[in-house]
Amino acid sequence: MLNYDIDVSDVDDDLVLSELAAEGDLLDDLVSAEDDWTRPTPAAGWTIAHQVAHLAAADANLLIAVRTPDQFGPVSKQAEAGGSRYADDVAADAAAQPRAALLEQWRSGRSEVVAALRAVPRDAGFPWFGSAVTPALMAPLRLMETWAHGQDVFDTVGVAHPATTRLRTVALLGVKGVGLSFAAAQLAPPTEQFRVELTGPDGQTWTWGARDAAQQVRGSALDFCLRVTHRRPLSRTELTATGQDAETWLKIARVFL
Repeated sequence: MLNYDIDVSDVDDDLVLSELAAEGDLLDDLVSAEDDWTRPTPAAGWTIAHQVAHLAAADANLLIAVRTPDQFGPVSKQAEAGGSRYADDVAADAAAQPRAALLEQWRSGRSEVVAALRAVPRDAGFPWFGSAVTPALMAPLRLMETWAHGQDVFDTVGVAHPATTRLRTVALLGVKGVGLSFAAAQLAPPTEQFRVELTGPDGQTWTWGARDAAQQVRGSALDFCLRVTHRRPLSRTELTATGQDAETWLKIARVFL
């Protein structure tokens, strides 16, 4: 199984945890105003209830991993036994409960996650699916997943997902995840450095990598985040690539295992 190996040493932990709480609140406002949680979302077989249930279940698992790491083994074994159906089955089970109960479970869980991640040292490892992770990495990962599954719900109800500077954290995971993307596609890792230039929602340019790198990716931060979270195909973005490895990366880019 692949492991996360993403350098987040330059991440501002307090900022990302605040962003995680804010993104959760944004999605909460949307789903709270939506009466019909049975509406199908872009994820095949998943309704709005499935999306909320998935986030709530992930938060519950994370709290086990952080608070009682010795009890995470059964959770990991259940995931291994479930294989590719694990996420679907867990979401379906949780989505079957009353809407009010699921909403309250998600609300309390995500609040506890922020508090739990604040309470432990940023480099303290704890078990997760496939590898040990740290609060410094988990906070951006939870933000990314909340944003991505939230995008599915925004798409479902036909409301524009407000683009905020929180996209920078999602984009950072995408940029740092080049090696993960190539490994997941069973391709040799690129040997040249990448330059990524993205236009943030505030009009500022976010950059990573040397200006003269042979492999370059440019475009809007929103398009990049939609692509690396697999919420949009490359053809529905205006991202551009220079260099063969950069072109390949945009086709296979991902920020999850």
